[in-house]
Amino acid sequence: MGASEDGTTPLRRDARRNRELLISAARQIYAEQGLDAPLDEIARRAGVGNATLYRRFPTRAALIEAVFHDSLTATLRAGEEARRSADAWSGLTAYLEHVFAGLAADRGANDLMTTGISGVPSLEALHQHNRETIDMLIERAQRQGTMRDDIATEDLLFTLAALGRVVPASVAVSPDAWRRYLALLLDGLRAEAARPLPVPPLTPDELGGVLRGLGPHRASRTTQ
Repeated sequence: MGASEDGTTPLRRDARRNRELLISAARQIYAEQGLDAPLDEIARRAGVGNATLYRRFPTRAALIEAVFHDSLTATLRAGEEARRSADAWSGLTAYLEHVFAGLAADRGANDLMTTGISGVPSLEALHQHNRETIDMLIERAQRQGTMRDDIATEDLLFTLAALGRVVPASVAVSPDAWRRYLALLLDGLRAEAARPLPVPPLTPDELGGVLRGLGPHRASRTTQ
């Protein structure tokens, strides 16, 4: 369709192009530097001004949502597939391998999944779905006798976050090292490995506080 007399169609086309350029630049920079990368650097790589970035994405969280929506949705689908697995242990293992492969491939995705970030709807939906998936698979694995019966969902989420945080640094040394340590972590959950644990698990609120306290993000950065 050609331009209207007042020129609104070309402006809409330019706006779409700028949005795509910004998302592409942000995806590249977040993968390289993590989610704390400067917004003005994203604008420069996209070839637009800061004002254009803020017009398209008025908050950092809005940009993160646009960049990671598809990958977060794919992880949610992986969780659905894990839930359908007849063997809960196999389903859990496949799901966590999917998640950690993403953490290893993209520093921004690692920040997204292992720190407390607010205002990103797809992430909030995934966190809820992830908790439900882990909870369901733990309960089923315990019923099936493959997981120790003193494990709580918070135990697994805490240890996964701790392991996930070191993945970007380990990838630079040995790209697949995370596979070894994820396997070691999972082996510690097996029923035959059970030994008495010294203290109770964190509560959901306590775990949330731990994740919110992780860097590199400050609360003000997610509401810019």
